[in-house]
Amino acid sequence: MKRANIKKIVAFVVLSLVLVGFIGFVEKQTLYKTFQGTEIDIKGVSGVYFVEDAEITKILNEAFPQLKAGLMLEEVPMKAIEARLLGHPFVKSAEAMLGQKGILNLKISQHQPIARIAQPMGADGYITTEGKVIPTSTSYTSRVLILEGDYAEMLMDKGEITTDMPELMDLITFITEDEFWNAQITELELNSRDDIRLYQQVGRQIIEFGDAHDIENKFDRISVFYKEILPRKGWNAYNRVSVKFKDQIVCE
Repeated sequence: MKRANIKKIVAFVVLSLVLVGFIGFVEKQTLYKTFQGTEIDIKGVSGVYFVEDAEITKILNEAFPQLKAGLMLEEVPMKAIEARLLGHPFVKSAEAMLGQKGILNLKISQHQPIARIAQPMGADGYITTEGKVIPTSTSYTSRVLILEGDYAEMLMDKGEITTDMPELMDLITFITEDEFWNAQITELELNSRDDIRLYQQVGRQIIEFGDAHDIENKFDRISVFYKEILPRKGWNAYNRVSVKFKDQIVCE
């Protein structure tokens, strides 16, 4: 074969490879400019998930039917997606980002329940660490401090408790962050702002707490009742213990 023909063949092969590479490059660049799918990253609360990937996917499919593979990236409604996800009662924050290869990355954090408002004639609700009242989850039930009573139900209707009774959050937080009290106090009965009663895991006595002020001092007096009075009188000696009056323990 003549050298000239060999050069032509080599040139043809090189041009063909360049053309194939160019076509692949163009296709790859086009791929990067279009929506190709979604990756969902939900941050659990102590390993618990009140909202799941399937639920987020369903929300996206129903709210954004145009969000399908091939949609140009500039047409992906990022802010609208974030706003829609924030409408979920358990979603605390939602961040939408477009990553490599046209993948929509969703980073979601959840509200953390700290207490539960129980209503005998209505649906229960959780109180979050921020004081927001949200519905209970169909995916998971969290074992938290229970709140009952007329005033608790009123707070349920308000949607949050930090405006109407901010001191209640201090009481709930104090109980849940203390290892002993978190295990011992199972329920708060809220009849009014200044009529809070505590129910125990161990012991039949109802503890009349009064209002949600002077919290540490009141629990110090309850500790005295446990450590000094009950050992002498016995667990069944009293039905009611009151610490609602300043510097007093009243046992009956």
